[in-house]
Amino acid sequence: MVLRFHGSPMQEEAWMKGHNAAAMRASVESALHAAADLDAAEITVSTIGPYVVLEGFVPRWSDSERALAIAEAIVGSGYVHCRILVR
Repeated sequence: MVLRFHGSPMQEEAWMKGHNAAAMRASVESALHAAADLDAAEITVSTIGPYVVLEGFVPRWSDSERALAIAEAIVGSGYVHCRILVR
């Protein structure tokens, strides 16, 4: 089960003040590492305001797409920037 963060104008203010950013980052990291079909050992998760940034390396393109899908399931579509490279 993946918990989803819902955005509202008041929550966006909270993000700007740094509230919930650590919880959002931890939720995405936990979900990525819990996914049995994903090698997330070299993926780092950071936050910038209400956005999650995924960076790092994966062995297959499908792992990059899977990481993006997992993060979007938590924070919402359009709130994830994926900078994962395949090597």
